Amino acid sequence: MTNGVDRVAAQAAGMDPDRLDALVDFLDRTYLASGRLPHMQLLVSRDEQPVVSWARGAARASGEPLRADALYRIASMTKPVTSVAFMMLLEAGKVALDTPVVELIPEFADLRVGRANRARLKRPMLMIDLLRHTSGLTYGLQRQTPIDARYRKLGLDEFQQPRTSDQFIADLATLPLEFSPGEQWNYSVATDVLGVVIERLEGRDLESVFRERIFAPLGMVDTTFALPDAKADRMTDAWRLDEKGERQVADLGGRSGWRRQGRFLSGGGGLVSGVADYHRFARMLLRGGELDGVRLLRADTVAQMRSNQLPGGGDLASLSSAMFSEADYQDVGFGLGFAMGLERGEYYWGGVFSTYFWVDPVERLIGVFMTQLLPSSAYPVRAQLRAGVAEALVRRG
Repeated sequence: MTNGVDRVAAQAAGMDPDRLDALVDFLDRTYLASGRLPHMQLLVSRDEQPVVSWARGAARASGEPLRADALYRIASMTKPVTSVAFMMLLEAGKVALDTPVVELIPEFADLRVGRANRARLKRPMLMIDLLRHTSGLTYGLQRQTPIDARYRKLGLDEFQQPRTSDQFIADLATLPLEFSPGEQWNYSVATDVLGVVIERLEGRDLESVFRERIFAPLGMVDTTFALPDAKADRMTDAWRLDEKGERQVADLGGRSGWRRQGRFLSGGGGLVSGVADYHRFARMLLRGGELDGVRLLRADTVAQMRSNQLPGGGDLASLSSAMFSEADYQDVGFGLGFAMGLERGEYYWGGVFSTYFWVDPVERLIGVFMTQLLPSSAYPVRAQLRAGVAEALVRRG
């Protein structure tokens, strides 16, 4: 194995090990040697067999090398987990895609649309709108409208909310929607609302739901909302780019805010996880809802999740006016929990700390990439990763 590339496994999987080596060298040279990113961890598998397993860089500003079992703030890579949990409840008959959100979130009974907070909804907000981000909700970080400015003022995007779930919903219900549900696509706090829906359906907190229904069955032993003290030494620092484009520490691993259990468990962005755990989650999706003899979802449910669910079969470019997302817009659809390419059907999502995963069901490829830099739009590393892996394919599915 060189540069984290298992040459024997790569050749057996129909991939060119020299091109995978070249990809790793490119990432090392372009992002680590240059200081653009503090560290990187990449796992690529084909037919569920790892062909690249690479971790390099400084886990913390104090210089400790990145460990293979490092833990990361995965932010919006929490969203697919929340979406899977919801779909499990849908399969159990507890809810449906066309269930009006107000049935579980009665605080939304008097929602209005538009800056003046007066126009009525043209149709009710449905559960499918939360899953595919057509709800009319927004993020303060969009920084486009007076409505998202009010989100910022209330701190509705914050990772560690001082509110409880009920208080979060109550404050959110005071704000108007950007548009009537189903009319547009806008990346938003919708998956946080979906998390509250799950809590109310189950009558318990999101952590216990995830642990019982997803993490324990899949053997995801390191994924949680609050970092345990016993694992604090594995948590990386997180950085952000300042106004000059220089890296500054945003959250220290040893004293991370994720070491404290928050009052609100964010289904949209609250989880800590590692590469090995998220690879198991992605393998379950690739296998159509099952892993190691444990089935979480039916195969047809997973197929529905990774199919374009946008109104009229449109793409994000035609339906979105948002500035911020974790995906490109042209020829990109959105399923029930993640984006998907309209040409090849690969599905994927990322987090604001620049984490990323993708699954190609045709080539049976999985990629899981971890680093910790805000914002995720700083560099085109995600597109470069996927292109480099695609170029390494010799035997195509």
